[in-house]
Amino acid sequence: MRLEPISDPTALRRFGLPAGALVLTVLVASCLALLAGANPFATLGLILKGAAGSKFALLETLNRATPLIFTGLAVAVAFRARLWNIGAEAQLYAGAIATVLLGTGALPLPPALLLPAIALAAMLAGALILLGPVLLKTRLGVDEVVTTLLFNFIMILFVSYLLEGPMKDPMGMGWPKSAALDKAARLPRIVDGLRLHWGFALAILAAVSVWVIQTRTTLGYEIRAVGLNAEAARFSGIPVGKVMVKTALLSGGLAALAGFSEVAGLKGNLTLDLSPGFGYTGIIVAMLALLNPLGVVISALFVAGVFVGADSMSRAAAVPTYIADILTATALLTMVLALRLTHTRIRWS
Repeated sequence: MRLEPISDPTALRRFGLPAGALVLTVLVASCLALLAGANPFATLGLILKGAAGSKFALLETLNRATPLIFTGLAVAVAFRARLWNIGAEAQLYAGAIATVLLGTGALPLPPALLLPAIALAAMLAGALILLGPVLLKTRLGVDEVVTTLLFNFIMILFVSYLLEGPMKDPMGMGWPKSAALDKAARLPRIVDGLRLHWGFALAILAAVSVWVIQTRTTLGYEIRAVGLNAEAARFSGIPVGKVMVKTALLSGGLAALAGFSEVAGLKGNLTLDLSPGFGYTGIIVAMLALLNPLGVVISALFVAGVFVGADSMSRAAAVPTYIADILTATALLTMVLALRLTHTRIRWS
């Protein structure tokens, strides 16, 4: 068996194979529901209803999608330049730490300037977290997959230390959490009485901004050129090292905004379980979106809807919520395979 490249794939290949990947994902989920003793069609209907069947469900899906948009954008930007950023989780927590430090009275600014200043500080913190691995990659050739992945564990341990020590809330009755943010440092809710906050609007703005950068600016062209062929880009005069650093700063800053939005918009303080894996799920979101910034929004809504709907489905049909993890993983694997087969055909000899 060998793979033969296809220079000009047909429309059937370009659109039919990804559609087939989604159909296969639904079939896998249906089989799992059947094995769990539930009606597959009813289970899928309950997932859809739980994700978008009411105003509350829809807003919860948008709320869950907010950090996934940020981490998905962070991964998409980095992967476009072949900078394999697996450390969005660490950058998220770095942004959350900066948000708490500056949002609990440490930054004497008027309310109109306080939130933008905290957001910028969070982005800077996340950018600096990724700056180390990218410098090790460009200067010493150290594999960034390893360094960024290990930073996730380092940051979790660092947050645990902070919440048991310097940042522990003295009024928290012994619970490992930080002090609550000042009211002026909180993102307001979009709908009164519900949890959706203006961090979602910020995520949409970030997606549009990244799309503009990638398609309308010199930096975007350089990022694409470096990702396609770094040696050819260097030969044509593009400073590959500088482009990688700029990419890392942008990627780390975007991931940190997920931490900022979760603390300032939803939680109000920092806890060790702030992220249930948003940084890792961002990789799935970015890959499903084919690294397209606008596609990241749609992909994040899909993944968020699966998880929110699965929670509701589990309560109604007694099917484990782990079906959501299998759904997203299957969607990723089948989509990657479909994209591979879009541009290559299998030859048997």
